[in-house]
Amino acid sequence: MEKPCSLLVHFDKGSAAMANEIKADLEGGDGPAKADAMRRAISLLLNGETLPQLFITIVRYVLPSEDHTVQKLLLLYLEIIDRRDPAGRALPEMILICQNLRNNLQSPNEYIRGVTLRFLCRLSEPEVLEPLVPSVLENLEHRHHFIRRHAVSAVSAIYRLPHGDQLIPDAPELVERLLASEQDASARRNAFLMLCACAQERAVAYLLSNADRVAEWPDLLQMAVLDLIRKVCRSQNRANKGRYITIITSLLSAPSTAVVYECAGALVSLSSAPTAVRAAANTYCQLLSSQSDNNVKLILLDRLNELRTTHRDVMVGVVMDVLRALASPNLDVKKKVLDLVLDLLTPRNVEEVVLYLKKEVVKTQAGDLEKGAEYRQMLVQAIHACAVEYPEVAGSVVHLLMDFLGDTNVAAAVDVVLFVREIIETNPKLRVSMIQRLIDTFYQIRASRVCSCALWILGEYSLSQSEVESAIATIKQCLGDLPFYTVSDEGEINDSAKPAQPVVNSVTVSSRRPVVLADGTYATQSAATETISTASVAPGSLASTLNLRSLILSGDFFLAAVVACTLTKLVLRLEEVQPSKVESNKACTGALLIMTSILQLGQSSYLPHPIDNDSYDRIVLCVRLLCNTGDDVRKIWLQSCRQSFAKMLAEKQFRETEEMKAKAQISHAQPDDLIDFYHLKSRRMMQTSSTAFCN
Repeated sequence: MEKPCSLLVHFDKGSAAMANEIKADLEGGDGPAKADAMRRAISLLLNGETLPQLFITIVRYVLPSEDHTVQKLLLLYLEIIDRRDPAGRALPEMILICQNLRNNLQSPNEYIRGVTLRFLCRLSEPEVLEPLVPSVLENLEHRHHFIRRHAVSAVSAIYRLPHGDQLIPDAPELVERLLASEQDASARRNAFLMLCACAQERAVAYLLSNADRVAEWPDLLQMAVLDLIRKVCRSQNRANKGRYITIITSLLSAPSTAVVYECAGALVSLSSAPTAVRAAANTYCQLLSSQSDNNVKLILLDRLNELRTTHRDVMVGVVMDVLRALASPNLDVKKKVLDLVLDLLTPRNVEEVVLYLKKEVVKTQAGDLEKGAEYRQMLVQAIHACAVEYPEVAGSVVHLLMDFLGDTNVAAAVDVVLFVREIIETNPKLRVSMIQRLIDTFYQIRASRVCSCALWILGEYSLSQSEVESAIATIKQCLGDLPFYTVSDEGEINDSAKPAQPVVNSVTVSSRRPVVLADGTYATQSAATETISTASVAPGSLASTLNLRSLILSGDFFLAAVVACTLTKLVLRLEEVQPSKVESNKACTGALLIMTSILQLGQSSYLPHPIDNDSYDRIVLCVRLLCNTGDDVRKIWLQSCRQSFAKMLAEKQFRETEEMKAKAQISHAQPDDLIDFYHLKSRRMMQTSSTAFCN
């Protein structure tokens, strides 16, 4: 738009050639035809056409029409046409319109009067408005409230023009007199807004004289009152701030949620006293729990976050009220709530917060919760943050969270296992129970990343003989029978762990390949495997425990290398804690068998992709280590890894502490900022009220 316009209508089928058709319809058409022609004319004007030839036609054939639709369209037409010449003077043709507008202002029909008064609010030509002022003022006392509310708006618009005080010099007095006797809510609001804009002293005097009855006013008028209080406190001295705050606190119990929300914002802007801030925070929390619209909840959380940055001590007391907003099904709302609560943690409320989050985690186990997996992941991350900052609460939640290591949401399961890994290092008292819990729930894990981290934990923190033996037994159970595959006589390759027959199967694996003999000749080598016994096992229970086997058979050789490293650590530790060499040698032999089976699987044609070089080298290194162990290598495998992890956690904590210190040192006021000299005034002059909120 090249010029200001208060009307916008989409119209993409117009052309200047339509002007003749519009003119013909205006001259000879009936009411509906004229209305349709006026609509097309307005659309063309909004699209940039001038249509100067239509003005006289409209004056002759549209002004006399008594159709209400045509009269309303006529006012819209007059609103968008150019009413001034290039020199800035009102067009002479506009004088022809004045008599019609005066007749409309005196029409017995209330609708015609109302739309005409509303049209006058958009006129800025004193030449057109001056003869209409008496009729406008007469409508201030009309019996119908629809006329009075638009009459007040017209008086306000005229008075605010550059020379409007000359057109209606006593407008504030008239409007104030109307406000004292008016009963219609919209008319009272328009009158009060007119006083606020044109005679602020009168509006303030009216407000203070009726301060005890503001809570009984309509919500439209209460919103206008709040706007006036903000404006007065910004532009004038705050001598009556105590009375203003009393008015605002009386409106905190208003039935309108919009008024209550604005009251909380105004209360914070007027006073920084803890009582005022606490009242505003409680109001926001009440709205947060009562409103169902997600956008409203997000806005309220933004307001609470602003209070946190400036009044954190007060916000700490409403943490539990904020947590109730987690009942919202929207994930964006839940995330904002958790972020806000984590910033308000203290040693006093952390136990209550963690207990509430623990209950929410239990709720996510219900299958009817929408997006329960994503919500559970957010809760796990929040609990992790709480436990890292306050380690004493970790023991109350870690065992519950370990039930979700087999979660179908891989991201949530990864968060849980990372949380377990960090807690088991930072809380030695929980190590024994956590290792036992991890061993009991290991078979439930289905994600490769989670399995890798869980295996690392078992290898590093299984210290006693019983723990090491249980860990080795669990890994063997999850790997299943060895080898990982068999080749039948017909040449078909099968998984040896699948119980095809309930009886013992005898399978011979034949491989024929050329080999170089001692004398340098070639020969075909035949080898036969030993007989494999497959016990009768229920398919469901077998599939539920062979998680490592299924992942390795899917081609995950990185996990296979982690299994080899974990078994190596466990065997080395078993040699230290197991007094019987026979048992330790037996465990070492079993681990070597598993590793060689993995290498055999990786180099076979059973899988479409062979083992990668990195995983192959790691497994071979583990085999060599178990065959020939030195003290230096044993120290590296059993101590250095855990020391490196502890060092990493210490550096992470140090980095987070430094970031917090850097944020705390950020200056919110610059040396060249303007000084508010209000703070330098005498306290005696400001303390005109003893209200508790005035500090």
